[in-house]
Amino acid sequence: MQLEIVSPEKTIFSGEAKSVHLPGSEGHFQVLNNHAPIVSTLKKGEILIDGVDNNPESDFLDFSNGKASLEIKSGVVEMKKNKLIILVD
Repeated sequence: MQLEIVSPEKTIFSGEAKSVHLPGSEGHFQVLNNHAPIVSTLKKGEILIDGVDNNPESDFLDFSNGKASLEIKSGVVEMKKNKLIILVD
């Protein structure tokens, strides 16, 4: 799936991912390739991304063995047409 993580300051990540674990306001959940459309709010926690290439240009994500993580305060996520957009604080 195409993944885009955006903050008010800049785009944090843009690329392909196999799965993303998110800290939803009603509980943690996972989004996989071709997931049904969804919109949800996010709470403070960690976004875990699996199946990404190491991206040395990102100052915000911690990369290791095809996985990445990002600590957030809050946010909103939308999955539509196999594109996951995450707006974070």
